Amino acid sequence: MVHPFIRSKKALAAALSLSLVAALPAQALAAEAAAKPISSPSAAAHPSSSKAALTENYALFLQDKFGIQFDSSPTRGSFILALVTALELTAKSEDAAADTDESRLASAIEALRKNGIVSTTDIQADQALTSLQAVFLAVKAAELKELAYTYPKEKAAASLKRAKLNLAQFGTLTAAQEVAAAIDTGLVDPAFYNQLSPGTKASAAFSAALLGRVLEAKGLYKHYLGETSDYDIYAKLTDAYRTSDILDGGELEEIASGALKQGLVTGYNLKDSRYDANFVDALSLTYGHSDLKHAIQLIGLLRSEGIDAKVQFEPKTSAFVHLIEWGEPQPSEDYQYEKLDNGNYIASAKEYDIAFEFETAADKERFQPVILKYAKKNSEDAQGLISGSWWQPLYYSHTKLADYDVITNNKLLGDGYVYAQSFSLNKDSAAVIAGFKKLNPNANVISYEFWVDHPFHNYLTGESHL
Repeated sequence: MVHPFIRSKKALAAALSLSLVAALPAQALAAEAAAKPISSPSAAAHPSSSKAALTENYALFLQDKFGIQFDSSPTRGSFILALVTALELTAKSEDAAADTDESRLASAIEALRKNGIVSTTDIQADQALTSLQAVFLAVKAAELKELAYTYPKEKAAASLKRAKLNLAQFGTLTAAQEVAAAIDTGLVDPAFYNQLSPGTKASAAFSAALLGRVLEAKGLYKHYLGETSDYDIYAKLTDAYRTSDILDGGELEEIASGALKQGLVTGYNLKDSRYDANFVDALSLTYGHSDLKHAIQLIGLLRSEGIDAKVQFEPKTSAFVHLIEWGEPQPSEDYQYEKLDNGNYIASAKEYDIAFEFETAADKERFQPVILKYAKKNSEDAQGLISGSWWQPLYYSHTKLADYDVITNNKLLGDGYVYAQSFSLNKDSAAVIAGFKKLNPNANVISYEFWVDHPFHNYLTGESHL
């Protein structure tokens, strides 16, 4: 299941038997026409470990989020379709009503033209893609062309030299400038410099890595502070926590609070989609808490257990009913209260989610035993736990895990970045959604199932905290 937090598209055709003309830059045509094809089978057959890791990361991301998989010899058309899909560019072709490979490609080319990425239509879309053609498209898609055209000949030559290239190999200065800028900005990783000679056919690995770097440049790849193994991860986590605030959900908050007042939900969260980690689902988990000290020690705990993972801090506001018998609440920067007619309050508390993307699925599976042993409170006088451990910790996955329970997220979406969500038992989801709709018939509600730890599932059922 592809969950709604993540943008998703259906997989598009990877290879096209079309005789359409794609609009690649003129300098690409000049360079390619003057060059003889050069192949590097040894590099493709025996990639270095760094190249293999680089390719695997980007290829897995592209497949997970967009269904993009490149054939061993990508075509020009397939790369164009992949580029448009990953960047979510849209444009209607003259034959938009016909759902064919030809019409989809025509729409993709038009989308690239509207965004200034292509300008001409004079090569065959079903022909093999060369590395330089891909780079020329990528430089413009990554919005780096103005930078590229600032390069004087001497600077371009010096940059090309790093990849064992020279100006004489390129048909025009602009072509050399774009390749030089792609090298300097990291759009092309050093592991793939050997594929930049004019005429070299682009490999699947090169295409995936290049498209991944375009997404990085556009801020559309993964978002994270660092890794658990980074020496400065604690400082970054502290800064992220201290600069986060209680979120304002506007109209969505009114709907969710109305449901809370009526007892339709026991609580809800507000989150900002701009902080979503965008991690690969199969390798990631999300862990919720409120205490910074707990987060710091959690990172240290994972390090002590030899578990390395990417770390993203996602600000969160949690709302729940504060009963008057708990005492008069004291507002602060981290807690705000709305008094109800019955004397109780709705509390809005500053919390956070930490999204982890593990190096392997096995490390993801190791997470729960570590939490249950060192971060799960089972008695009032429990010893040997990290600071701030909860009776019912909250962590969840968007892919199936053994010994986890399935629940439902009922999510309210609006026009802005902030969204509201309330977790429920699966059997209660329809009632929650109906309640939201009753409070606001125009409410945009989506729901999906996901996997959560058993203690939190018990919290929803009201059963034992164990």
